[in-house]
Amino acid sequence: MKFDTRCTADEFFKHYNGKPFSSFEEGVCYVLFTSSVQYTDVAEEAPSPELPSCPVCLERLDQHTAGILTTVCNHSFHSSCISKWTDSSCPVCRYCQEKTERSTCIICSTSENLWICVICGFVGCGRYQQGHAIRHWRESQHCYSLEVETQRVWDYVGDGYVHRLIQSKTDGKLVELNGPCRDGDDDCGSCRCSHGSAIADAILNSKIDEITTEYNQLLTSQLDKQRQYFEGLLMEVKQERELAISQAMEKALCKSQKIQAKIEKAEKENRFLEQVNESMKANQESWQLAIQAAERREKAAIKERDDRITALEEKIRDLMLNLEAQCVSEDSGPSEIQDGTILTLPAVSTPKERNHSSKSGGKQRR
Repeated sequence: MKFDTRCTADEFFKHYNGKPFSSFEEGVCYVLFTSSVQYTDVAEEAPSPELPSCPVCLERLDQHTAGILTTVCNHSFHSSCISKWTDSSCPVCRYCQEKTERSTCIICSTSENLWICVICGFVGCGRYQQGHAIRHWRESQHCYSLEVETQRVWDYVGDGYVHRLIQSKTDGKLVELNGPCRDGDDDCGSCRCSHGSAIADAILNSKIDEITTEYNQLLTSQLDKQRQYFEGLLMEVKQERELAISQAMEKALCKSQKIQAKIEKAEKENRFLEQVNESMKANQESWQLAIQAAERREKAAIKERDDRITALEEKIRDLMLNLEAQCVSEDSGPSEIQDGTILTLPAVSTPKERNHSSKSGGKQRR
């Protein structure tokens, strides 16, 4: 097929590729693109199809040059090749067509005047032999028996042939079809007698019934195929849905497991942090008490140091005064200091004392 545009060809490919030809058939349509087309100036004859080869001599099977024989199993050979085959079976598949076995009575094994039960298939001889067929009817009450030679059906209950019974269209009862035409014409459907018209009507009705039955069977088979086709589609949709649901459930389960793992990890970290916080609070109280005790000890040590410094300064001052007094007494004569009086001078503050007094004053102001 040739299209005007590439888009049209792509749409045709997408629409028909892989789709069934019909809902009643299983065949699938496959669409392929043509890469190139070569045109020749002179029309050439198409080559003849390749002939199959003979399985015996491996030569081509040409019916114009040699005779060809096809077996029942659909294998072809040259007549000259198959004539050399002594076995009765096929040289390829070894199929052998055996002769159909002749029916015999199940009890006495006679092959004459045989009757077969229409219901169960029992084969027995007639009443003119040993009567095994009628004995089977008496034992099993299967009243219909088919004569193998004439294909006529005998009713043991009605004691007559019933192979010419037909079903009436009016009331649905079984009625007997009229016998052959009295004029002696076997093709009674073509004559104008009443019997011929009845037979013709019966034949027509039977054909109509056969066509109706065939149509019903065909319709039933097609509806069954349609049912199987749509059931297959429903099954595919169901399987796809179940697969999607299972995949979604697996993803959700995996995600929930990951979230649960994260929650457990966070709870574990939270418990660890709470323990650390409690221990830090306990350590904080102990450290605060230790700091307060250290501050008290430091204050006591500072106070003790200051007291010692003050006492040492007083001692140093007294010592300095004594030294100055000794120096003065040595420099001056005894007459100058004989009537003198020793006076105690006020203590002169050293730079350390001034710094200490300023620190203590600053603390008091604070």
